Amino acid sequence: MVLKQKFANVKTDTFLVVHPLDDAPEKKVEAEHLRPMRMTRSVRYSLFALRAYLFLMVALVLYHVFALAGLV
Repeated sequence: MVLKQKFANVKTDTFLVVHPLDDAPEKKVEAEHLRPMRMTRSVRYSLFALRAYLFLMVALVLYHVFALAGLV
């Protein structure tokens, strides 16, 4: 690896920070052969609860905006 040769004299008790744009690119993992994952019942209920919560929060924000505008 190029970085090992470049920083061979760095002490082992120090940490070398390499920015991701300066690092060597990694090979991408092929995932086209994988099927979609099945959701369990608890995951489906959790996602539904999250969707309901987000809908409720957006409705409350819109109500507050309309109330500030004097439309409610």
